[in-house]
Amino acid sequence: MNFVITGTSKGLGKYLALSYLSEGHSVAGCSRSESTIEHPLYSHHQLDVSSENDVAKMIRKVVSDHKVIDALINNAGRASMNHILTTPSRTADELLRTNFLGTFLMTREVGKQMCRQKKGAIVNFSTVAVPLALEGEAVYASTKSAIETFTKITAKELGHFGVRVNAVGPTPVETDLIRAVPPQKIAEIIDQQAIKRMGEAGDVKNVIDFFISPASQFITGQVLYLGGVA
Repeated sequence: MNFVITGTSKGLGKYLALSYLSEGHSVAGCSRSESTIEHPLYSHHQLDVSSENDVAKMIRKVVSDHKVIDALINNAGRASMNHILTTPSRTADELLRTNFLGTFLMTREVGKQMCRQKKGAIVNFSTVAVPLALEGEAVYASTKSAIETFTKITAKELGHFGVRVNAVGPTPVETDLIRAVPPQKIAEIIDQQAIKRMGEAGDVKNVIDFFISPASQFITGQVLYLGGVA
């Protein structure tokens, strides 16, 4: 399979890229920073996912090189914990541009190719902060709530072309994304889960594998939260 994965310089994105590479798949990754992955089946594109020109240029290159894009994983994202009264507009803008605009642009550009192919699977990233309505994450959770609505509507718009769109909602996973979150806050989130532990990168990949599997061709427009959060 040929993958496009965003945010591959570290964290879940890097884990997913390395995992699929180890399975023999080709991966086109991107991040604001230079590549941290060395593999013959990996190509890196240094860009900002909220840049329309950069995203379009990347996908044109990927299509030129591989002809087919089988799966898009919109992993790139930013998080911020602030009370709404102390949230700078700059922070809100950065979260919206990376979390929502970046996902929109990647989905639009990859979606064009997948519609031509008449097949493809897209997996977006939400978070359990949405159903749990976590205090201190009003803007972050709102951008991810937008992703859920975006997922459900694009699933309908692209379904006629054989393209499926779903989303995974991870619990806290040990990555840079939660490094600044106080341990007490993490403990409170875990306490609201049915399965009371931190999430692992493998838990997230398991959901993605399910969504992109040929056996899941009748599954689209779904959001699956980890840890027993509803």
